[in-house]
Amino acid sequence: MIDFNWAILAVGGLISGVISGLLGIGGGIVTIPLMVALGYTPVQAIATSSLFITITAISGSIQNWLMGYFDWKRVFYLGIPAFFTTGVGVYFANQIPPQIILCAFGIILLANIYLIELRKQLALVETETEKPAFNPVVSIIGTGSAAGILAGLFGLGGGTVMVPMQMLLLKEEIKVAIQTSLGVIVITALAACTGHALRGNILFVPGLILGCGGILGVQMSTRTLPKLPDETVRLTLRIFLGILSMYIFWQAWVINAVPL
Repeated sequence: MIDFNWAILAVGGLISGVISGLLGIGGGIVTIPLMVALGYTPVQAIATSSLFITITAISGSIQNWLMGYFDWKRVFYLGIPAFFTTGVGVYFANQIPPQIILCAFGIILLANIYLIELRKQLALVETETEKPAFNPVVSIIGTGSAAGILAGLFGLGGGTVMVPMQMLLLKEEIKVAIQTSLGVIVITALAACTGHALRGNILFVPGLILGCGGILGVQMSTRTLPKLPDETVRLTLRIFLGILSMYIFWQAWVINAVPL
């Protein structure tokens, strides 16, 4: 690293840590485009992000546990299927062209904006019918499995899809979904980090710099989350996903425009 890259990474880690604890999405949606913008390849950014996510998710989950907001049972049920599918994502991350990875990432971010709104609409229907919309066992396995694949493929920790799916399929309140997601991310990030490390994809010095900033950020946000109104958290998540999706599509276009 040269110039002020280390300082940019530290600040990026701090911001990502805040987002991780506040929205339960791992922070990869910031660290990945940040590292790509600094000149790292998408695979390096994804792999190094998995190390950063592991560090921040552990720190944030410990804080949630100390405050009494950590449900081991929920984390375990979602984390087991996620653990077994993370390797699938790691494998395909090394097989798919970078621009396709980024475009798929952007589409997922946009889809999650809709899923959050859909959950609000389904809540009204469920109140009127008093019938569950989805089979709970299938919902848990599907949510955890999807989170694991995305953790390995995009270096996200899986939270960008897990929070909306917990709200949609498991009918959890947004704060509970966020706190549970952060715990599951410990499992998925560890699995993804191990897989990428074995393939030699991780840049450990940038990852540790990101992680130092992330620890500070996640400690701040996990303490703040319980004090915020649900609608504020929901709106913040949707706005953030929209902004990041536009940036990711732009990055994919830039990569595609560069002659190979």
